[in-house]
Amino acid sequence: MCIRDRARLTRRPRPCRPQVTAEEIGSQVALEYGQAMTVRVCKADGETMPVVVVQNASVLDLKKALRRHVQLRQARQGGVQHLSWKYIWRTYHLTYGGEKLADDRKKLREYGIRNRDEVSFIKKLRK
Repeated sequence: MCIRDRARLTRRPRPCRPQVTAEEIGSQVALEYGQAMTVRVCKADGETMPVVVVQNASVLDLKKALRRHVQLRQARQGGVQHLSWKYIWRTYHLTYGGEKLADDRKKLREYGIRNRDEVSFIKKLRK
């Protein structure tokens, strides 16, 4: 065995970068204590994204949580790093039970959205 091979064998393994953020840990703790809920956002292609928001979240809070979820997923998978969310919200909207979630200030509870409910991410029709 040559010196180079021994050096490679005795080298300490590099620690892996953590894949879980402090925000995600905080969200899971809030879920366990009943302070948050999971809203499943369904895309047209059938993909479902579980998004965690606080119990008294507004539609805007859900949109921000969805944005953060997508950004984290893209960073982990090495996909596109930048999306124009201004374009996305001009082109798509969220619906629940056939009703558009149009008012960003309105609480999810006012739309009847509860823990583990599904919200659809649908393309807007052209006018």
